[in-house]
Parts: sequence; C-alpha cells; structure tokens
Amino acid sequence: MGQCVTKCKNPSSSLGSKSGDKEPGGKSQGKKGGGGGHKEEPGPVCGKASGDLLANGTKKMAVAAEPTQLPAPSGDTRQEELLSNGEEFSLPRIEELFRCYKDEQDDAILEEGMERFCNDLCVDPAEFRVLVLLWKCGLAVQVCKFIVKEFVEGCKAIRADSLEGIHARFPCLLREAQAEEQFKDLYRFTFQFGLDSEEGQRSLHRDIAIALWRLVFTQNTPCILERWLDFLTENPSGVKGISRDTWNMFLNFTQVIGPDLGNYSEDEAWPSLFDTFVEWEMERRRKEERRSAAALEQLDRGSEGGGA
Repeated sequence: MGQCVTKCKNPSSSLGSKSGDKEPGGKSQGKKGGGGGHKEEPGPVCGKASGDLLANGTKKMAVAAEPTQLPAPSGDTRQEELLSNGEEFSLPRIEELFRCYKDEQDDAILEEGMERFCNDLCVDPAEFRVLVLLWKCGLAVQVCKFIVKEFVEGCKAIRADSLEGIHARFPCLLREAQAEEQFKDLYRFTFQFGLDSEEGQRSLHRDIAIALWRLVFTQNTPCILERWLDFLTENPSGVKGISRDTWNMFLNFTQVIGPDLGNYSEDEAWPSLFDTFVEWEMERRRKEERRSAAALEQLDRGSEGGGA
C-alpha cells in the first residue's frame, strides 16, 4: 500500500486504470462535507520503521535506510522568519532539509528520498499521517516527485524546519483534518492524488479506490464503509473504475444516509452505482435475517425434542 501514498514503489502498476475506466451509469449530485475523530500517536523521531500491519489492515512498507544526518545550521545565515504567533522557522534550514533527501540528478525528492524521509520521521509511507502531510504541502499530482516549492511551502504552513519539528506537528495536523471543510478538502485531494496524471487518468482503478477509501477514513470510519467496500470487492456491477463524481458523492452519502439505509431514495440525485449498492445491501440483510430465523427455528425444534 506504500505506493498508494508515496506513488513511488511501482508506478508501472498505476494508481488507477491507465485508460481511465468509467463506471456504468450515473446521475447528478448534491453537496455536503464530512469529518472525523482520531486518537493521537505522538512519538520520538527514530531511525527505522516497523514492517507490521497498519491499523487499517494494509501492509507496512519495509524501509531499511539509515537515518539521515543533517548538517548543523549556520548561525550567520539562519535568516529567521517570525510567524504571527511568535514561533520561528528558518527558510535556510527548510531548504537544507530538502537537500538531504533530494535526488542527485533531479531537484526533487523522488522514491528513494521519500522512503528515507518517512523512515527518518519514523512513519510508514502508507499511513494516514503521511497523506495528511502531503495534503498540507499541496503535493502536485505527479508520480514520485516532491519539488522544493511544495516542500518549503508545506514546512512553512506547518511551522516546522526540522524532522523533530515536523513530527511534533502531526497531532495538530490530525486534529485539523477532523474539521468538516478541511476533511472535505483532504478527501478530494486523495482522489486527485491517486490518479496517474501522466496517463491522463480520470477515474481510479477499483482496487486503488478501495485502498484509498480505507486510508482517508482512518480517523473516523463511517458505519457503512465496510459494506460499501465489500460491495465493490464482490463487484456485481462489473465496475472497473471509480469516477470523481462517485468518489465525492460517497462522502455525502456517509453524512446523510442512516446506517439502516431507510432514508435512501433512488429518486434523489445519487450516482446509479449507489442504487445498486443499496439494493445489494438490503438483499444481503434479508438473507441474513432468513438465515438467523432458520437457525432459531432449528434450535427451538431441538429444544422441544429434548424436552419430549
């Protein structure tokens, strides 16, 4: 799953179908936002990341790079910049930090540099905190390329000029992502970030969309999410790609449709894929109810036979 966030491990496999597959049928849409809550996980900066499974079930990427040794800053060239709240950061130190991870041939942080950067931050490239950081940096939708402007502006935005400073800002960034409008922006960023811009993609491959939905909803999982992902995995509609319309409208769906789906109406402006999902889920629940009733009836008959 590391490639779903860094977009670097295996670009040839793509983050979506290279032909920009479209899903069958669609209807007009409405607009709403979303948010969530999160348990903070602050910790010290370390040298190596774990290879265990993440909380959302995805496999952590094995990272074996040694921690980068940052050169000491020069006091004569710090050129401190003061923020409105009195905190300071150093533009030269931010640029110096960027140079520690940039490619030797290209003035950008590429795959190897991104892995070392995440390793030195003691975060896995596939985890939600990295997605939030890239969102704050306004990372361009470009496979495996983190340019200096994005890096500098991102560090300035979070008021940090060191690995320790960036790591210390994670709890605040996660809280910020809980706000309704901020999460809506992060949610839409995630779709755009998952596209292969070099191939001109307009839709996400179904499997990539499933992984990204699990990732972006890390902080607060909608109760219907797993049923929706099960539906897409079973794929009774033969969906190959998830369009921007469907991606955006699913956030609205999680906010306005109750867990029993009782207030869903096909007459409203939902994508047709949602109609199919609701039919699929209601039928699944009816089957489950019939199985439960049959099991209970069998249990009752067994009890009566034992009493005789």
